[in-house]
Amino acid sequence: MENRQINFFKSKDFNTVLKPFKKGTVVKIDSFDIRENQKDLNIGLFGWYAICPSKELKKNKLYYFSLYDEPLVLYRDENKNVRCIKNICPHRGASFFGGTLSDGVITCPYHGAKFSSGGSCQNLDRITCRHIVDNNYDNYAKRIHLSQYKTSEKNGYIFVHFSKKSETDLNNISEDTPISNYELYENGFSHKDYVFEEVLVDFKCDWSRIIENHLDILHIFWVHGDTIPDKDVNKNVLVSFNQKININPKYIESIYYYKNAPTKEFIRIKYLPPGRILIYKGDPSSSRYLQVLDHIPLGNNKARVIVRHYRKFLQNKLLNNLLLFKETQRKIFYKIFDEDYMILKTQTYNHDMGFMKIVNLAQKVDSKAGSLSHGQKQWLEIAMLVGQKPDLMLVDEPVAGLTDEETDLTADLLKSLSGENTVVVIDHDMEFIRRLDSNVSVLNQGTVLCEGTMETIQKDKKVIDVYLGRPED
Repeated sequence: MENRQINFFKSKDFNTVLKPFKKGTVVKIDSFDIRENQKDLNIGLFGWYAICPSKELKKNKLYYFSLYDEPLVLYRDENKNVRCIKNICPHRGASFFGGTLSDGVITCPYHGAKFSSGGSCQNLDRITCRHIVDNNYDNYAKRIHLSQYKTSEKNGYIFVHFSKKSETDLNNISEDTPISNYELYENGFSHKDYVFEEVLVDFKCDWSRIIENHLDILHIFWVHGDTIPDKDVNKNVLVSFNQKININPKYIESIYYYKNAPTKEFIRIKYLPPGRILIYKGDPSSSRYLQVLDHIPLGNNKARVIVRHYRKFLQNKLLNNLLLFKETQRKIFYKIFDEDYMILKTQTYNHDMGFMKIVNLAQKVDSKAGSLSHGQKQWLEIAMLVGQKPDLMLVDEPVAGLTDEETDLTADLLKSLSGENTVVVIDHDMEFIRRLDSNVSVLNQGTVLCEGTMETIQKDKKVIDVYLGRPED
């Protein structure tokens, strides 16, 4: 198993084409036929993720990873079942990194707390911390329990069900989708007749950008036509296909047929939310090869892809070794990802440049953050926040220490952002608040004292008494 890292840029765009049509419709656009079931495709961040190949979990070894920046640990218990826990010891909040695993018992390296595969602490009497915690330590210690996520092992993959929160009792976690949805057999592919090669590739890139890229068949022909060893994949044959799209609650599927042979399937791409893509060469029941792409959102600007390539030829191990097929296949994988890099880089650069222009920093794009003025640093922080597409922006005293000119520009910036974002500004600069030309809420000791326009606020007697004061008689 190889794990290669490619430094990609960050992007927060998500493929908005995943649900483009109204349900219950059949649409024909030239060579396109889109069919959608009565229910929409279930798209969300929660669900089953293939985290690693089964062989990566070694006996008495901890496997560290993250999902959406939440630190997690995989390991096998005494019965060889897979466990996924938060990488936080519930005793004192330390990481398990550097700890030990023996026959399903995991030991924290900080105070030596030992936890069974069920999650309960086995040595409470040895980790007394009354002098640090408080007099209720005994009651607190009795409730110490590992926090876990559900796991499953299918087709040589370790899956983790990422849900709204981890639980001390796995029975409290409901599955958004059954694990059977992701089994290759359930998707029309009998993998037992095939052999495969696989690689892991790490990206410094948002995972949804990579998914969008892998769902785009056009770029395969244009960008990778000279790399993929298939005479049917190049720019010249691109126009010779018809497409049908199937959408249902489990997946979205694009099927491409030869125009001169309308019933002959060329390639099929199936997306199984949240992170798996299957690419078949022809009908799944008779496909010559299948690519399984599992996208793992490790965290902000961090993603991993497990690429597994099944094929029905060269099953003989001796021939494989003589022809160096695995090495050749891996070189192809890496060359394809390298070719995608320049495209993703340009897409993300243009995307991020839009934010820099919004905050008046386009001319500073090549400057180091430390060389910016105080006001420009404030704008850079706002740009970083806008790039995350938040539902709510809470801005606390954004003009503190700014020049008059920078204050005016910041007011204009926040006003421009309020059209597409909900922006809450906290400040004591009355003239700056007036420039925002928005409703104002005045708080006093944690409660709302008054709300209204700036003119209304300045005339309110309660506000005058509390904040502005009255002249002495």
